[in-house]
Amino acid sequence: MMSISDRGSSEGLGPQVREYFVQPEEDGLRVDVVLATRAEVGSRSQAALLCDDRAVAIEGTARAKSTRVASGQIISVTFPESVAPEPTTGAAPVRLAYEDRWLLVVDKPAGMVVHQAKGHASGTLVDALIEHAPAGGESYRPGIVHRLDKGTSGLLVVAKDVGVHRRLQQMIRDREVDRRYLALVHGDLTASTGTIEAPIGRDPHRRKTMAVGGAAARDAVTHFVVLERLGAFTLVEARLQTGRTHQIRVHFLAIGHPVVGDPTYARRDVAGLGRQFLHSHSLSFLHPVGGDEVSVRSDLPSDLQDVLERARAGVSLG
Repeated sequence: MMSISDRGSSEGLGPQVREYFVQPEEDGLRVDVVLATRAEVGSRSQAALLCDDRAVAIEGTARAKSTRVASGQIISVTFPESVAPEPTTGAAPVRLAYEDRWLLVVDKPAGMVVHQAKGHASGTLVDALIEHAPAGGESYRPGIVHRLDKGTSGLLVVAKDVGVHRRLQQMIRDREVDRRYLALVHGDLTASTGTIEAPIGRDPHRRKTMAVGGAAARDAVTHFVVLERLGAFTLVEARLQTGRTHQIRVHFLAIGHPVVGDPTYARRDVAGLGRQFLHSHSLSFLHPVGGDEVSVRSDLPSDLQDVLERARAGVSLG
């Protein structure tokens, strides 16, 4: 699957034009091979037919199926009405909290995987965003700048331009993107504010989990502020300084306050959530093109809000 800049439309009659951006890893491949990876084309034979019909152009000039493409080129395909592609997202629509021609901020629902992986060939966030033309990064996760775990809901930024994708990734490395999460954790935290600084790596005994001091551990820093003390639980806002896999979940486990509902790091799901009480609720950064501030917030989804109200009312979560 290749990353695209798709300016076509499925509305109306007559031919439709779609444009696809050639990724660095596709440099030197035949144009029919590249187009075969696009869902709208579907196969190398269909790509060859489109080339034979002079429906495939590179930089405005019709090309044969054997033409070798170069990184950064734009492939334009004119689909005749008889084979005009229908949108095929393979996933439910997601709420867009912000969008312009360069990027978008998505409010991901819990339960949705960000991109294709083993056991998740469809129904991903990438599938849901295909009509918004994500671009940049690896071909299997176009536009994805940073991730959220499947069970974590909330905001993440997606690029629609290759250069913007590179800039946003650098901004995250330079700590210029403010990412804040709401988490309900077990126990009563002693400190009202704090910083958890502990390297995180792969757990040597459980391949799918992470651990403080695990294999190939990398520096990890999480800042937190206590928002509410709720007896056996504490509502915190956590701010990422780094972005390691499962960072917030592992860090709060390490200090003895695992995230409520966490299926991996909590002993049991006392609230019956079926996922961790973790929500990316605030995302702020300076726009990589215009320099204006982009600041987006997301309310707690209903399942988390219900658990929070029960905890506030002193109702047992068990």
